[in-house]
Amino acid sequence: MKFITETYNSFAKLYPEQTAIHTSNQQISYKKWNILINQTAHWLHALPTETKTIGVLLPNGIPFLQMFLGACKAGWIAVPYDLKWNLTELKQRIHLSNPSFIVTTREIYSKIKQQIPNVVVLEECLHEISQCSTSFEWEPEDDLPFYIGFTSGTTGSPKAFIRSQDSWGASFDCNRIDFELDETDHILIPGALIHSHFLYGAVSTLYLGGTVYLLEKFSAAKVLSWINTLPITAAYVVPTMIEGLLKEMISFNKPLKMISSGAKWNERSKIQIRQSFPELSLYEFYGASELSFITVLSEKEGLQKDRTVGKPCYGVDVQVRDDGGEIVQPYTTGKIYVKSKYLINGYFDHERVLQPIQDEEGWATVHDMGYVDEDGFLYITGREQNMILYGGINIFPEEIEKVISIHPDVEEVAVIGLTDSYWGQVTAAVIKGKSNLTEIHLKRFCKKHLSSYKIPRKWFFLNEMPYTTSGKIARADLVKQIERQVSHH
Repeated sequence: MKFITETYNSFAKLYPEQTAIHTSNQQISYKKWNILINQTAHWLHALPTETKTIGVLLPNGIPFLQMFLGACKAGWIAVPYDLKWNLTELKQRIHLSNPSFIVTTREIYSKIKQQIPNVVVLEECLHEISQCSTSFEWEPEDDLPFYIGFTSGTTGSPKAFIRSQDSWGASFDCNRIDFELDETDHILIPGALIHSHFLYGAVSTLYLGGTVYLLEKFSAAKVLSWINTLPITAAYVVPTMIEGLLKEMISFNKPLKMISSGAKWNERSKIQIRQSFPELSLYEFYGASELSFITVLSEKEGLQKDRTVGKPCYGVDVQVRDDGGEIVQPYTTGKIYVKSKYLINGYFDHERVLQPIQDEEGWATVHDMGYVDEDGFLYITGREQNMILYGGINIFPEEIEKVISIHPDVEEVAVIGLTDSYWGQVTAAVIKGKSNLTEIHLKRFCKKHLSSYKIPRKWFFLNEMPYTTSGKIARADLVKQIERQVSHH
């Protein structure tokens, strides 16, 4: 059983002055970090509340990690909320996760305090925490839940999942074995901690005793300047960020490891990034919020087999099965099943009734389809559902379709993902409706109901949709038709 914060005490003694976290305006040593986490745990532990769940609505920074990891140490559950969500989306997720209270900045507090009752101001919490005892001893129980995250279900409404400290603690072995990281690494986290890829990167680095370099928000110029001037050895990235870095046209002759998740990279950008960073080692992994790490593709293997997502990570078993549940032969496409210690405990609803994702033998699937080759490398052929992967963010067409279909002049709508060299995929809306409909009109309409990143980037108007024999919109045909149309322009 691994508790996520269990190593801090010994690091505080072994190398008290080593930097634990470096931001553009603050640095904190392991000695001070250990004290801060103890004080935060102490503060939470003393609060009179049943639910023991803290909501974190904060920008990237030391306080975000302090609240998240202080909660872990106290045996609480932490729920990060995205600053990009609109009020409706935020309320939905607060209702699902039911936090005792939500910590946010003074500025956000003044905007939402009327609509969301249990919000508290970060500065006031930090003041109370600073008065608490600097040591904290408490024996947490095994398999303690510590993290609530969200995925949109196929219906577009959010689903909450919960995971235990044990699942993340166990997966820290992947850092050591698959990514070859240890306490000597200086690791750049350039993306928002609300995304589990970046949060995991920061939390696992602190567990292993490395130094976290945390950007407030992603900026390609800032990333390159930090890599150039600071002793950074590795960076967690998503493919969109790589595209941003390439646009800066700067090259580095410095060893650097990049750990990428999210959308599959296109070959062009892989070749370019290797030219810009001649001493780069690329580690790509395929994973899912619910399943954590699944496969990893190392630098060497990536050059030999460029279309694969790699081999199973340390401690992970992968099977590809047909509709009858039988394991298929190499090169036969089927549904991908995963078994490891890294899985979530399950999804839950408003009543906090847990629905585990594993079967009796411990296997789980997120309904991705793919096949393995004769060497055991996994290839992804697509999502069983229609999910769009936009710059590493999952977007579900059904949610957007629901909004657009409310418009009185829209007869039918299909939202599809179009291939895009920068984002991986972009969202496109295909509309059948009255002749007076315009793109501007529909965009304005979407703005009222959707977060900006969910508003379709491209709009197409058709007189007739392609249908399947059962009368549903034939999505695959529609994508082909629109892609053809785009390429002819």
